[in-house]
Amino acid sequence: MTSDTTAVLPGAGAPDAGDQGPVPAAVGKAARRRRRIPYLLLLPGIAWLLVFFALPTVYQASTSVQTGSLEKGFRVTWHFATYWDAIREYGSLYGWSFVWAATATALCLALGYPLAYTIAFKAGRWRNVILVLVIAPFFTSFLIRTLAWQTILADGGWVVRTLNAVHLLDVTDALHWTRDHRLMQTPFAVVCGLTYNFLPFMVLPLYTSLERIDPRLHEAAGDLYARPFTTFRKVTFPISLPGVVAGTLLTFIPASGDYINAQLLGGVQDKMIGNVIQNQFLTQVDYPLAAALSFILMALILVMITLYIRKAGTEELV
Repeated sequence: MTSDTTAVLPGAGAPDAGDQGPVPAAVGKAARRRRRIPYLLLLPGIAWLLVFFALPTVYQASTSVQTGSLEKGFRVTWHFATYWDAIREYGSLYGWSFVWAATATALCLALGYPLAYTIAFKAGRWRNVILVLVIAPFFTSFLIRTLAWQTILADGGWVVRTLNAVHLLDVTDALHWTRDHRLMQTPFAVVCGLTYNFLPFMVLPLYTSLERIDPRLHEAAGDLYARPFTTFRKVTFPISLPGVVAGTLLTFIPASGDYINAQLLGGVQDKMIGNVIQNQFLTQVDYPLAAALSFILMALILVMITLYIRKAGTEELV
């Protein structure tokens, strides 16, 4: 009896183990399908970047090392001296472009932070109305918005007359921001245009970051006898720092490569590197030099952004 029982027990357990076999395999297959879903969702975005960013970048890289002319055609000769020629001839324009873009970014931050703070905490029922007013300029062409500044800063306009009346243009002329008591065709006009056109790119990320702050944190800071400025410095600004970083990047990057504002509001000597790239592509038809200038601009911006993001990731900015 004992031997028969022991002989039957292994056989009785075997069908159970066999019945459980297909279940883990099905579960594993379903898990693999679930893991593939995020990658499948990424495919349209990846395809878009490949077609409209990666491939044009590769093509532009090959263009920058070509030689030739429009009549005879261009061919790849690995002529890297084009990069050195671009830096030697237009290096100062990179500097001025970054200075004006950084100035416009600082002004956008100075103007946009109080506005975003007001919308997030003080606007009340008027919040949506103010937000619509912030994004309303986007309903008008970038070109038309810039042309409007020609009227605002015109020599016979009220802005110039007012600044002349209080002798502020004497100061700006001494600082080389303006020339001959004029605002048009000066660096001042270029920075004004950049600040106005890119201000919404600063306000919206700031508002998004500030709006997420729990008002009870301010109440807690007040309960601990913190003054309003201390609350802002220790609570509000550190929490909103991601919005500051995003806003400054969204403002500085397009402002550095802009050419519309300098073309319409600046003088002959107030060009940005974007104006040179446009001229080399469309007027001079020097595609290798234009491509090299574009790559240098992209590389410089990438380096500055990397350093800035690494700096913003530390406690030194708080």
